[in-house]
Amino acid sequence: DPDRKTEVVLLACGSFNPITNMHLRLFELAKDYFHETGKYKVIKGIISPVGDAYKKKGLISANHRVTMAKLATKNSDWVEVDDWESSQSEWLETLKVLRYHHQKLLPPDATNSLEDAVPLTKLGQKRKREPNRHKPIKKKNQSPDIKSVPQVKLLCGSDMLESFGIPNLWKLEDITEIVEKHGLVCISRAGNNVQKFIYESDILWRHKNNIHLVEEWITNDISSTKIRRALRRGQSIRYLVPDVVRAYIEKNNLYSPESEDRNAGVVLAPLQKYASDSKN
Repeated sequence: DPDRKTEVVLLACGSFNPITNMHLRLFELAKDYFHETGKYKVIKGIISPVGDAYKKKGLISANHRVTMAKLATKNSDWVEVDDWESSQSEWLETLKVLRYHHQKLLPPDATNSLEDAVPLTKLGQKRKREPNRHKPIKKKNQSPDIKSVPQVKLLCGSDMLESFGIPNLWKLEDITEIVEKHGLVCISRAGNNVQKFIYESDILWRHKNNIHLVEEWITNDISSTKIRRALRRGQSIRYLVPDVVRAYIEKNNLYSPESEDRNAGVVLAPLQKYASDSKN
C-alpha cells in the first residue's frame, strides 16, 4: 500500500543543561514538518542527555539533567527521556546512541534467539565485535517489512549540524553513517545558512535527501548557556523553561559560578579521543 506512512522516531542528543522550552519546541516543529509532508508518521520523541564523561564545561550531573528532562516531558504524550546514554561510564558517540535506539525498535524475529538473550545494556560490547550486525537482516525480509521498522532520525538545531565542521569533534565515517542510514532533522532559524553549510560539505551534499531542514518561523533564541548565565546572576528564568524545571533548579540550587567552572580546562571527550586517534 503506497499510502502507508513511514514511521519516524525523533532522537535528540545533547547536554540538556538544563532542558529549556526551546528543546521541547524542536520536537513539535519536527513533528509538524513530517506530518505536513504526508509521507511520515512521528510515533515517538526521545531525549537522551549526554553522560558526565562528556566533560563539557559547566555540565552538571547527569542525574539532575535527566530528572529535569523527565519533569519537562511528564505531560507530553509522545516525547520521553531515555537515560541509557547518560548512565554509561564512558562517553558514547552519537552514532552508537542512534544504533542502540534503532536496535530496540527491531522486531524480535529480526534477531535470532541468542541475541534476545543478551540484555540491552550489553549491546554496546556486542556491537564492537560485530559492527555490521544489523545490516544482513535487511536482505532476509525484503522491503515490505523494512518499512515497518521505524526510522530513528537525529533531531538537532543548526548549531549541531555546523559542529560537524569542527575538527576532531566528529568522525567522518560517523557523520556518513548518521546521514546515510538514519537521517537528520535540522531545525534552523528562518534565514539561517544551513543550506550553505550542506552545500559546502561533500558528505552532507551527497545525502542531502536524508537531511530534513525545518524552518523555525517563530524564532526562539533560548539557550541553556543563557539560562545558566541568568541563574548565576540571580535573574528570573520563568517562561524560558517549564515551571517544574525552574522549581527543581531552585530547590536544588543547581547553577552557580562554581558549577559553571566544572570541567574548566578539561578537553572535551570526543576531542581527546579523536585527537589521540589521529596521532596514532
